Amino acid sequence: MKYVTEYRDAARVQATIAEIKKAVTRPWTLMEICGGQTHAIVRHGIDQLLPDEVELVHGPGCPVCVTPLELIDKALAIAARPDVIFTSYGDMLRVPGSSQDLFTVRANGGDARVVYSPLDAVKIAQENPDKEVVFFAIGFETTAPPNAMSVLQAQALGLTNYSVLVSHVCVPPAMHAILGSPLNRVQGFLAAGHVCAVMGYWEYPPIAERYQVPIVITGFEPLDIARGILETVKLLEAGEAKTANAYKRAVTLEGNQPAQKVINQVFELCNRKWRGIGTIPQSGWGLRPSFDAFNAETKFDVSGIAPEESPLCIAGQILQGLKKPHECSAFGSECTPENPLGATMVSAEGACAAYYKYGRHLILESANV
Repeated sequence: MKYVTEYRDAARVQATIAEIKKAVTRPWTLMEICGGQTHAIVRHGIDQLLPDEVELVHGPGCPVCVTPLELIDKALAIAARPDVIFTSYGDMLRVPGSSQDLFTVRANGGDARVVYSPLDAVKIAQENPDKEVVFFAIGFETTAPPNAMSVLQAQALGLTNYSVLVSHVCVPPAMHAILGSPLNRVQGFLAAGHVCAVMGYWEYPPIAERYQVPIVITGFEPLDIARGILETVKLLEAGEAKTANAYKRAVTLEGNQPAQKVINQVFELCNRKWRGIGTIPQSGWGLRPSFDAFNAETKFDVSGIAPEESPLCIAGQILQGLKKPHECSAFGSECTPENPLGATMVSAEGACAAYYKYGRHLILESANV
């Protein structure tokens, strides 16, 4: 399978790691933005193969993880209504709200369904004209085009019983927030290849120049990640704050312009709260006023919900690269995949879920004995 097997070749990965070891002369802290990259790193043990001088910390690129608690509680309130069919991607059903999750709502009689595309939700709305169908539209730039298309499709079909609960976030403002923090540890970024496939990477050179950090776009296979790390280390060692594309087979500078056009047609930039981090100005997308008829948040009047986060959960610090999952006192005890305190433990892209699934905490505990 071209572009898959060769990027999982262990010998090539080991050779690239050897190049990293030759190139590095001092300690560097790098952050992979995407939760999918975090899982690949932990699954394949890439961080354990790296020289001690190179530390990887995990970023806020998990859309489920950064969906704010108040949006989860709003989803739960809407899903519990007898006139609603609530639709979502699968991992959102297990994300804890203040007192329950969507699985609990479903167990109590609510109609919460897993879909694999927002267009599936539009079809459900067509088939159930007597029900209000809501799709939980979360994600980064990657999922924004199909979510926008679902609104346009519902509009074209004249559906008045379809709406979206929007919690879209954007990568560049999060990078600004991390790099602009006085607590920042990040000296170089591995940018998410799938986000850049949609949006391009024209937004990144000004960030690299402003904060004097290199940004390297990379993919998700072991060799992609190893080469991305190598490129970042070389730029750091040379003192070059540049943006480099190490994922040229999928990413161009301009990105997918038709997809960007659809996003801009339906959504507009807005301030967005990130779970565990707080509000980042102009870091999200919300529906344009012309599509307000499809806005579930206003249709169901859930604006007054404002819960408090668990004081035990340090997901916000993990998502900013300030802590690792195993450094949380609740990790693996009060917080497990079966009884999670935060979304980072249940999301398919969550850092805590990765550490737990692949036993990283057990390896670290053994090393400290």
